[in-house]
Amino acid sequence: MTDFAERRRMMVDTQVRPSDVTKYPIIESMLSVPREAFVGESQIEAAYADQNVPLAEGRVLLEARTLAKTLDALDITNEELVLDVGCGLGYSSAVVARMAQMVIGVEEDQDLAKEAQAQLSEVGVDNAIVHEGPLAAGAAEHGLYDVILVQGGVETLPSALVDQLKEGGRIAVLFMTGALGEVKIGYKANGALSWRFSFNATAPVLPGFTAEREFSL
Repeated sequence: MTDFAERRRMMVDTQVRPSDVTKYPIIESMLSVPREAFVGESQIEAAYADQNVPLAEGRVLLEARTLAKTLDALDITNEELVLDVGCGLGYSSAVVARMAQMVIGVEEDQDLAKEAQAQLSEVGVDNAIVHEGPLAAGAAEHGLYDVILVQGGVETLPSALVDQLKEGGRIAVLFMTGALGEVKIGYKANGALSWRFSFNATAPVLPGFTAEREFSL
């Protein structure tokens, strides 16, 4: 029988801590949330690998390092409302829920959304819900949000998400240029975002976050 608790400890010790993530709430959450419960059955043995784990066509569970470093940069508190865009099967929402007051996960894939809500309930997460709808539209009815995370690559950031971020709030985005990506944290002031580079990472670009292509003859 696979010892998933030991795998979680190894994930934290070999992927998270060496990436300069040492804040207790992040470490505690990633040691506690069963990552294997939030991947497809065929990917259970790969759940703790140091890589993005496939969830569906063009969709992945971000590697632990990427999520951990993003959370480290955002420094979420237990009084904050968080929007988790592209929550997949719910792992990121479960992790963030242990740090935040409430998490709204957004998922447009009907099967993923249904399974995510079921798994969050299964592992006892009672302060996160899954909103089914287009990722790029967010979930305006539950906002405004103190923090927004986007769980995948972005070429262009939809204005709807910016509008749902509170004044003084922050958003984490993995901007992709070809195969290369940069995670940046945006801070909202006077209705506009100012960006600060955080670290490099990579992930497939999410549906609704692709830049329009220019064609020339």
